[in-house]
Formats: sequence, structure tokens, C-alpha cells
Amino acid sequence: MLFEPIEIAGLHILNRFVRSATHEWLAGDNGTPTPAIGDMYEELAMYEIGLIISGYSYVNPAGKSSQAQQGIYDDRFIGPYRQITGRVHKYGSKIALQIVHGGRQSLITPEYPYTLAPSAVKDSSSGITPQAMTEEQIQRTIEDFAQAVRRVHAAGFDAVQLHIAHGFLLSSFISPYTNHRTDKWGKSVENRTRIIAEIIRRAREMVGEDFPIMAKMNATDGFNDKGLDAPECVDVAVALESAGVCAIEVSGGIFEAGEVMSRPGINSPEGEAYFRKYARMIKQGVSIPVMLVGGLRSMAVMEEMLASGYADMVSLCRPLIREPDLVVKFRKGVQEAECTSCNRCFDENGIRCNSEIVLNPLI
Repeated sequence: MLFEPIEIAGLHILNRFVRSATHEWLAGDNGTPTPAIGDMYEELAMYEIGLIISGYSYVNPAGKSSQAQQGIYDDRFIGPYRQITGRVHKYGSKIALQIVHGGRQSLITPEYPYTLAPSAVKDSSSGITPQAMTEEQIQRTIEDFAQAVRRVHAAGFDAVQLHIAHGFLLSSFISPYTNHRTDKWGKSVENRTRIIAEIIRRAREMVGEDFPIMAKMNATDGFNDKGLDAPECVDVAVALESAGVCAIEVSGGIFEAGEVMSRPGINSPEGEAYFRKYARMIKQGVSIPVMLVGGLRSMAVMEEMLASGYADMVSLCRPLIREPDLVVKFRKGVQEAECTSCNRCFDENGIRCNSEIVLNPLI
């Protein structure tokens, strides 16, 4: 099943492999996408990745959360991104851009001296308490995301992915841990997902009804007693589908929860696909394709995820950092990725495999 094609909102994808969005640390000043990013994604396209999701591009400078992060907050980025999409499309792969606002996890700078979130809930990992957003700030953020979707479309991407995971702004709206609002933006699932519905409604006014809008969503915050978790995550997924999301990538964890989202030391099939139970529940609740990310390493586990109804597609990135040609290797009979999930690839000098034995470095 891994090599069968799939359609997502009319978008034909060659196989079930997704390169999950991961910060590259390769953007230029002010978020400008660089040729080095294009090099990375052209190589993945050449090696038959069905869908590449480039991460994660901030929609407003106040929502930047890391150095060397890509931006999509101005029309001047359309041209450089168009060069990247053109390079990918030579090989038949599809490419989406993930868009984000850092929210309570944004960088504090002299120009942006405070962070924003739905509620003033202190971030225990940074010690920073964000400002609760005003109605005007929420409306501005909706417009920022919608304009970013327009730019993604103009740059020739095949789809856009809203980042609604890992504690960033949209994720903090859907989580009861970070959203304590009592107005139309809080309490019920309908209200906590309202900002996403409004982003999609406004974006559709500019790009029409056919451009695929996907989402990467937290199924769990990693705080099982006070954050988002099952079964409410299914209600959130259903609300996203109703709002117009055409595919959901299931992930989990926020920075305060520790190593939940990118677990290290995956060395057995039992440790793979650690968000599988959430993906299966969500897949049973929605009619749109579901992508599963989280520690996938072996062909057998990936096939099981599709054949047993956990997901429709498998998302991975760390293995592709070490072996960009991994999908071709799988097709030729290799059964397992070399990646050991050491997480040393998260390199502020540019994402790369930094394990002690580097057999196939990207950079």
C-alpha cells in the first residue's frame, strides 16, 4: 500500500510517503527562503517522496519562534518560494508549505517584547507569561494566516498546511490547557476551533475552493490530566474537517511536555508510530485522509499502519535527513531506516545528520 497513489482534495500524490515539516534552520535574514532549502527539497523529490511539507513559515514577524526560520508574511517571498516549487515539480512530487504563528513560544526581541496566546498561561519551559489576545489581535492574526495562504498559492505550492500542533498559536487555541477564554474563542470545541474556521473562510475568498488546505494537529499535549487528549481530539478533528481542512496529520506534544513530539532512541518496532492510537481514533471519526507521524522507521510498521486502518499516509523526517533516498531504498527491498532518533540532526547551523556514522549526509 505504501507505493499506491492517493488523492487529497483533487491533488494526485504518487505514493503514501510524506516528508513531515521540520525546521530547517536554513532561511536567510527576515525569513527569506534560500537555495539551500531548494536543494534539500529537490533531492527529496528526485528520490520519490510523494508529498513534501516544508516547515514552518511564520505569518507575522511577531510570530517568529526560531532563528533562521522561514517567513511568509510578505509578498516578496513569493518569488524565492516559486523557485523552490519549480525545482520539486520537475520530478513529480507534490509540495506544501506549513504556516505558523509561534504564539506563546515566539521569540522575545526588542521589537516584539511580549508573546501572544489565547490566554495568559505561563509557559513553564521558558518562564514567560504571554499576553491574552484582544479581539483586534485575533482578527489581525486571521488575516495574517489568510494572506499567507494566498502567497503559498501564488508561489506554486500544491497545498498549504496549517500548523495546529506543538504549542504554537493555533495549537494553543484548541487546547484547554492554554485556552481559558470564556468568549466566542474559548470553552467549547466549536469556539476553540473558530479561529481556524475563520482563517479558512477568509483564505477561500482569495484562493477559491480548490486549493487544498491541510492541518497538522495535536492529538495530545502530553499533559494527560489538563491538556488536549483523547477522546476530545476526535471532536477537534471533526471540527477541522467541517471547517474545510482536507487532510489531517496527527502529532502531539508541546515543549513543556518534554520529548513527546520527537522521541529519541527509537530502536524497536514497538517504539515506532507512537501516536498511532490517536490516529486510529481520528481516522474513524473523519472522512478525510489521515497522516501519521512519530518515530516511523521500518517498512513492516508503516505497512501495518495503512493496512490496519491507523492512517492513509505515513509522515517522517528524521530518517529522510540521514537517507534522502530512503523511499527508493524501500522500493528496492530495504526494510528499515538507518536513523536511530538521536535528535542530533536538529542543528542550528542547518538541519543535517550528525550521528557518529554519517553514511549519506544531506549537507
